[in-house]
Amino acid sequence: MNEKNTEIFANAPVPKAVISNIIPSIISMIMVLLYNLADTFFIGQTKNDLMVAAVSVATPAFLMFMAVGMLFGIGGTSLIARMLGIGKSETAKNTSSFCFWTGLTIGIVSMTGIWIFSKPLCRLIGASDDTMEYTMQYVNIVAAGIPFLIVSNAFSNIIRAEGKPKTAMTGMIIGNMTNIVLDPIMILLFGWNVAGAAIATVIGNLFSAVFYLCHLLSKKTILSIKPRDYKAGGRIATGVMAIGIPASLNSMLMSTSNIIINNMMAKHGDMAVAGLGVAMKVNMIVVMHLIGLGSGIQPLLGYCFGAGNKKRYFAVLRFSLLLAFGLSAVMTVICYCGAGPLVNAFLDNPDAYGYGMQFSRIYILSGPIIGMLFVFMNAIQSLGAALPSLILSVSRQGLVFIPVLITFSKIFDSAKMLAYAQPVTDYCAATIAAILFILASRKYFRLRENNYKL
Repeated sequence: MNEKNTEIFANAPVPKAVISNIIPSIISMIMVLLYNLADTFFIGQTKNDLMVAAVSVATPAFLMFMAVGMLFGIGGTSLIARMLGIGKSETAKNTSSFCFWTGLTIGIVSMTGIWIFSKPLCRLIGASDDTMEYTMQYVNIVAAGIPFLIVSNAFSNIIRAEGKPKTAMTGMIIGNMTNIVLDPIMILLFGWNVAGAAIATVIGNLFSAVFYLCHLLSKKTILSIKPRDYKAGGRIATGVMAIGIPASLNSMLMSTSNIIINNMMAKHGDMAVAGLGVAMKVNMIVVMHLIGLGSGIQPLLGYCFGAGNKKRYFAVLRFSLLLAFGLSAVMTVICYCGAGPLVNAFLDNPDAYGYGMQFSRIYILSGPIIGMLFVFMNAIQSLGAALPSLILSVSRQGLVFIPVLITFSKIFDSAKMLAYAQPVTDYCAATIAAILFILASRKYFRLRENNYKL
């Protein structure tokens, strides 16, 4: 084990340890944000809001596959960080190889399935007769990049577990910058419109995956993707799945809830759907920064827990919560005040702009507490606490959000009131997360002190 990689986990002052881990993670999330905004922005420059609506409708389908990458990424990161904390580097190798080959196989099967069932899939996720052609075009092309999407999303997390957040960040930057640079060329210069956005996305995911493959095949890493290191037994598969499934379930439920709200919003017209899609993009400016903060501290917390260093674990957590609250407040103010020009950059139709402005300022109401929510989510995952992770995942975008959304749709015949379902859900989820973390941390540290097998 290269001790230099984990020295900062074990001995650096808490502020330095947290900042050095979260900055690359936040930068990675900013790149993901820019990549998501770029597609919508450059499609918006075509002045065809049906295309904007089509990309907005298609996005939840691919969040499903990002969720698969997250399953192996978050689950693998949690297990690897804990194994390195207790000195089991061979198990860390087995885990990374398991995540790579299993994720790649799922990606290839999923790609094939989408190509076979693309039309019913597009109808299911909310494409209207007017947007169907554009949605199918986007979905069929982006499907080719699903294997690369899963690998890049998984290892952008896993590589941080070996103490290399800058390497993880670089892979994300390469993929997303490639997409951002290609978007205006393929969408506007070549006139490929929706197809151009999809092709740029595939190439970006390919470049990112190739970068991670080069790192994992080099001598600079303790991790492995060699077939001979593949191992699912010895609690590796169950260890990854125990944390990965709840984490990915949250993303899958987010996709499901987005599909549901898109279908509900479609009753108010395609411009309402376009406005909602852009509002989600604006809200992502806050959310992505805070996801970066939360995911950045998870390997550090996992290492401290694996090493049995309770004092350092909670020092990291306290500092991270204060940082999350401050960043949440600043980003909320910026996005609330800047909603007008942000929405105007994506939408040309006055009706779509009106919806986008209204929805953006409603979604941003979650801002003040969303950072603490993501810190608690990652803290629970760092403990290897499967059941609390599962409860939180199914609560936020499932057991809380979907009933709230359906209730609002029954009570209010208003597109505006549908948007309020998300901030109401986020405040409930933050409360649930804090309670679950308190209960989980007491239980798992007690088990750790009694030499429970991680």
